Amino acid sequence: MQALLSYDQSPPIEGPFRFFLTAPVFGVLAGMLLVWTGPNAFLSRWTPEALALTHLITTGFMLQVMLGALIQVLPVVAGANMARPLLVSRFVHGAITLGAGLLASAFLTFRPWLFIVSSVCFIVGGLLFVGAAAWAMRGVPATGPTIGGLKTSVFGLGVTVALGATMAFGMAGWFDLPLMQLADIHLGWGFVVWAIGLLAAVAYVVVPMFQITPAYPGWLANRFARFSLAATGVWTVVAITGSDAAYLIAALAMVGAVAVFFSVTLTLQRRSKRSRFDTNQYCWCGAMASMLAAAAVWTTASTLPAVGEWPGWPILCGVLLMFGGFVSVITGMLYKIVPFLVWLHLQNLGGGVRMTPNMKKIIDETSMHRQMLSHFVAVILLLVAVFRPEELAAPAGVAVVVSQSWLAWNLWRGVSVFQDYRRRILERLAVS
Repeated sequence: MQALLSYDQSPPIEGPFRFFLTAPVFGVLAGMLLVWTGPNAFLSRWTPEALALTHLITTGFMLQVMLGALIQVLPVVAGANMARPLLVSRFVHGAITLGAGLLASAFLTFRPWLFIVSSVCFIVGGLLFVGAAAWAMRGVPATGPTIGGLKTSVFGLGVTVALGATMAFGMAGWFDLPLMQLADIHLGWGFVVWAIGLLAAVAYVVVPMFQITPAYPGWLANRFARFSLAATGVWTVVAITGSDAAYLIAALAMVGAVAVFFSVTLTLQRRSKRSRFDTNQYCWCGAMASMLAAAAVWTTASTLPAVGEWPGWPILCGVLLMFGGFVSVITGMLYKIVPFLVWLHLQNLGGGVRMTPNMKKIIDETSMHRQMLSHFVAVILLLVAVFRPEELAAPAGVAVVVSQSWLAWNLWRGVSVFQDYRRRILERLAVS
C-alpha cells in the first residue's frame, strides 16, 4: 500500500486545511444548538432540532473534513491530480460552508427560501467537486481497492447531494414528494456508499501505515466497495417498488457489509505491532466499536417490533454512528493528517534547509489525548441523554462545545507551528 503514495503530488496545504479548520466550528454550533433547544433534539429524528443537529454534523463537520481529505488523497494515493486544486477548494469550501449553515437554519425555521438557497449551494459546490474529482480520476485504472473505493465513494457523494437537493426543493414546496421515504434513501447513500465507502478506501492505506497492522484481507478490500454499492442500489429500488420482506433483506445485506468492515478493522487493530496505542488508534477503536453498536441497534429495531416501536432508537443509532463513529474517527485522522502535512510542506519548502519540527511536537500528544477523552465524555453524555433528555441534553451540549473547541484549538496550534517555521525557513533562504 505504501508504495502507492506520491508525496511530491501533494496540493497546496491551504487546500485541505481550510476544510479541516472549519469542521470544529460546526461541531461547536451543534453543541450550542443542544444547549439552546434542550431535549427537543432527542424527542424524534423528525423534529426541527434533530434535523438541524444532524446536518450540522453531516454537512458541517463530516463533509468538510472528507472533502479536504479527498483533495489531499486523490493525487497522493491515486495519482489523480485535480486541476487547479486551490481554486476548487476555495470555491467548494465557500459553497458548502454557506450551504451547511443555511440548511441548519432552514430546518429550524422551515422557511422555503432557505431550503432553496442551501440546496443551490450544495448543488454548485457538490457538482464542482464531483466533476473535478471525476475528471482527475478519469484515466486512473482501478488497480487496487483504494482507487476503486475512492471512485465509488465520489459517485456516492454525487447521488447523496442530488437526493438531498431534491428533498430540499420538496420541503420548499416545489414538488410533492414522499419525503420520509426519500430521507431514508438519502441516509443510506450518504452513510454507506459515500461516508463509509470513503472511510474504507482510506483505511486500506492508513490503518496499516499509521497503526502498524497487517493489511486488510483481500476478500474484503477487493469486494467491499462493489458489494456495498450493489446492495445500496438494490435496497433503493426495493424501497421504492418492493415488498417489506425484500426491503428488510436488502437492508440487512447493506448493514451487514459495513458491520463486517468495522469488525475486521477492530481485529486488525488488536494485531497492531505498536507497543502502546496513540490517540489516533484509540479514536479508531472507539469509532469502530460505536459503529458496530449502531449496526446492532438498527438490526434489532428492524427485526424486533417491540424495539422498533420505541421512538428513541433512531436517535440512539444516530448518536452512535455520527458522534461515536464518524466524529471519533475523523478526530483521530486529523491528528495524523495535520502534523504530517505541516511537516511535509515544510520539508518541501526548505529543500536543503534542515529546520522542520518533529511531527510529534507539532500538536502536543498530551493535548490530543485529553481532547479525545473530552470527546468520549461528550459521546457518553449524548448516549445517556437519549434516555434522560430533560436532565442531560444541555450538559451533553456543553460537553460537545468543550470537546470541539479543544479540537479547533489543537488544529490551530498545528497551523501556528507551520506559519512560524515557514517564516523562519523563508528568512533563512533569503539570506543564504
